Amino acid sequence: MNPDQYLQPVKKWLETIVVGLNLCPFAKRELVKNRVRFQLSEATTTAALLTELKDEIIQLDENDSIETTLLIHPWVLDDFFDYNQFLDSADRLLVELDRDGIYQIASFHPDYQFGGTEPEDVENYSNRAPYPILHLLREDSLEVAITNYKDSDLIPANNIALLESMGVKRVQALLKNCSRS
Repeated sequence: MNPDQYLQPVKKWLETIVVGLNLCPFAKRELVKNRVRFQLSEATTTAALLTELKDEIIQLDENDSIETTLLIHPWVLDDFFDYNQFLDSADRLLVELDRDGIYQIASFHPDYQFGGTEPEDVENYSNRAPYPILHLLREDSLEVAITNYKDSDLIPANNIALLESMGVKRVQALLKNCSRS
């Protein structure tokens, strides 16, 4: 296994789509400061993935030079329904570790679909990534960023408007381009 074949597409996705399209206005600062940890999971079961997620939570606890972690898990939860169900287990882990309110988990998946949308609706692409990802965020940093960002409550609507203006074919091509070596 060559980790770069999984890490590079996610880095390119973060740079090109998330930061490049400004879908998350808080991501660029941390990317530029090299405070984003890209961690490739070797998990092939949900139990192993939970163990690795726990390890990443501990990593964030012990290392404040890491602002956020992208736990990339290409060998487990490739079905979006299963992935979505797993998020409850991930959130329970935060509670069990007494880290609920300290960290939160954002979700990204190649087949991400918001409730009430059709699979190919363009707004789903705001949370689509080359591989399934569990994104660990520090809540206190997120709260500061949101407080200091004018109209942060408009970010989702602005993202949908941007993606709709681009059209689904263009957005699909951008995402597909991230996966090319």
